[in-house]
Amino acid sequence: MSRTDYLRVFAVGEFSGLWTGALLSRAGDQVARVALAVLAYERTGSAALTAALYALTLVPSLLGGPLLGWLADRHPRRELMIVCDLVRTVLVAVMAVPGVPLPLIGVLVFASHLLESPSRAARIAMLPDVLPPAIYSTGVAINQLTQQVMSLVGFAVGGVVVAVAGAGVSLAFDAATFAAAAAITALFVRSRPAAGRDGPGRSWWSSTTAGMRLIAGTPSLRSLLGLALLAAFHNIPEAIAVPYAHALGLGTTEAGIMMAALPVGCVIGMFVVTTFVPERTRLLLMAPMAVLASAPLVVSALRPGFVTVLVLWALTGMLTAYHVPANAEFVRIVPNAQRGQAVGLASSALVAVQGLGVLLGGALVEWAGPEQGLAIAGLLGLAASVAPAMGWFRARAGQATQGTESAEDGPVGRRSRR
Repeated sequence: MSRTDYLRVFAVGEFSGLWTGALLSRAGDQVARVALAVLAYERTGSAALTAALYALTLVPSLLGGPLLGWLADRHPRRELMIVCDLVRTVLVAVMAVPGVPLPLIGVLVFASHLLESPSRAARIAMLPDVLPPAIYSTGVAINQLTQQVMSLVGFAVGGVVVAVAGAGVSLAFDAATFAAAAAITALFVRSRPAAGRDGPGRSWWSSTTAGMRLIAGTPSLRSLLGLALLAAFHNIPEAIAVPYAHALGLGTTEAGIMMAALPVGCVIGMFVVTTFVPERTRLLLMAPMAVLASAPLVVSALRPGFVTVLVLWALTGMLTAYHVPANAEFVRIVPNAQRGQAVGLASSALVAVQGLGVLLGGALVEWAGPEQGLAIAGLLGLAASVAPAMGWFRARAGQATQGTESAEDGPVGRRSRR
């Protein structure tokens, strides 16, 4: 991906609008997460209640895909994004009002983040319509890279904003980002009719089950989702960094650095894969990278030192860059009429397995200790990666065979047989 590719992507006004709106929303969300944590702890002094309020920013992602992803297929996607952002503006603005009871804030947080799912599904589903096929994968890479970077810096910036301006002003800033995102979408993104053939009258249950059948019945989609769900193992180091650092005789500062190693490696990997590796090669390397991403975790059994652990975890992060081509290919393959629902279901599944991965990592560390527990998680990740990797190679081979047969059945092929 050259500099020209970047320029071609951003020259598309609709993409620039979608990208800017998503980045503003992510920035506001990160600041709001810090503000909500500070607000909850200041009012209650309870770490448990603070964690519970913070969890309300994450749990809706698990429910939103199956419950609301179908909206991105049954309604015009541009209008859906605008409505979701405007409603979220109001919800977060109410949170910013001084003296709002904490239980009501919890309800508003849950509702606001629940609306993120159909909005995100609509944005992702619209991307293949906005960008020409030649630069579509570049657009996906730009989105994922910048979102990852914003996740890295967002908490640090959010901490400064909340410390300087206070929780209430920070929440008002979050509301303003949603209003700005809605305005940018309205100005830069073209309206299109609903993609779903059945119109808005189709029930969410029938849409959801149809999306499940589509993914389960399409070998390439099934394999791509399986490769993505391996994140359950790859993200475990972040969750067990504190006990791992303690086992090495290190403190909180070193634990924080260890937690950053994985996302930093991921950003580096995304940049390398999208800049220096051709798109066709990315699709070939995707499965091997998914398998190898768990291998550095196995080295924990050798009890490496602090610096080596940082390198190993960063290497795991770099190898998880396979998610960029996997996501792009998944969205490209799904029919436009079911794209929103399929993206919503895949996103919810990814959130679910990441949560289960955290629980698994904690249980393994509790049972076998940090080093051995993480090594066992790595071995489990290696074992779990074989089936989706082989499935992807078979799906690719099947696509190549179908392509050859289609070519033979075309005009040239028919003439050659005569």
